[in-house]
Order: sequence, then structure tokens, then C-alpha cells
Amino acid sequence: MWVSCLDLEGVLVPEIWINVAERTGIAELRLTTRDIADYDELMTHRMRVLHEHGLKMSDITAVIAQMDPFDGACEFLDWLRERGQVLILSDTFIQFAGPLIKKLGNPTIFCHTLGVVDDRIVDYTVRIPDQKRATVRALQALNFKTISVGDSYNDVAMLSAAEIGVLFRPPQRVIDEYPNLPVTTTYDELRDAISGARSRIDS
Repeated sequence: MWVSCLDLEGVLVPEIWINVAERTGIAELRLTTRDIADYDELMTHRMRVLHEHGLKMSDITAVIAQMDPFDGACEFLDWLRERGQVLILSDTFIQFAGPLIKKLGNPTIFCHTLGVVDDRIVDYTVRIPDQKRATVRALQALNFKTISVGDSYNDVAMLSAAEIGVLFRPPQRVIDEYPNLPVTTTYDELRDAISGARSRIDS
């Protein structure tokens, strides 16, 4: 049996922090895991910027409320569900992801948690280190075959561990640094890549 493990931002929905940066005019919040591979370094940067600008949790959730999945994302998820189970593995936070997951038809998501006090983000808790790759390995230990789709540095370990790992609309630097990973830019290309790889493995 196959289980598909998908990143959220950049694969199914736009990048949350980039949208926050554009709505607030705080350019420093445009940095994502596409730019900085070390997640703790990235989050330390974000927390500092939030504190310096007095940005509150409600300011961020107001931006998220206006966001929608990419065109075709829901249809792609439906296509995957017809072919096995689907998990969303994300380095976002459950407080951010909730409204977007609802718009995607409420797939199961594994992600992290923010500490919020008086509408201010004060810390964050990572579910487990390297949670995307660890989840793929745990599924394989249960005798599942895995498909992984991601777009950033923090997805590479998951893609490399899976039976099928595919980059979707990654930045050029990720393509250049990981030439062994197949690259797709549309959901049709992604369907073809997954279908072709599954056929070869299942035959």
C-alpha cells in the first residue's frame, strides 16, 4: 500500500510568511526554507522580526484567512486519495495551517506548535527533529511504500528517503544542489511523475 507525504506551503498553498511580508511590508519576513536550510536559524530570525515590529498572532491569522490553495491543488489531492492514503508533513504551525487545511478538504497534517501569550508569539515547539524524514521512515517500517513531494531544503531528506520523491516548483538553488531529484512545475507533470514511478516499482 502507498502513502503520499506532501509538504504544504509551496506545494498546495502559497508561502504563508511571504504573504505576511507582502501584506505588512516587512521584507525580512520573506525568507523561507527555500532560502535558509537551518530551521531553527530561520525561526530565530522570524521571532526577532515579529518582536521588533510588534506583529501579533492576529495580524498573521488575518493574512492567512485571505489565502487560498493553489489552483488545482484540491483536485490533485483527490487524485492522490483515490490511489492511497495522504499525509501533509509541514514545518508550519497548527495555528497557521488550520484554515488552509479546511480549504483543502481536511487532510491529516503533522506539523509544529506555536506558543502564544496575549496574542503574541513567544516561542515554538518542533514536534520532533527531522519530522518529515522520520515520518517517512516510520511508515516504511510499517510496510508502506511512500511518495514524497516538496519544494524546499527542508523537504530533501524526506524526498530522498521515500520510494518516490519529487520536487515541485523548487527554487533553482535546490535544483542545482540536488540534481538527482526529479523536478515538476505543474500538477499534471506531478501526476505523470508519480504514476510513472509507481508503475515501475509495482511492475
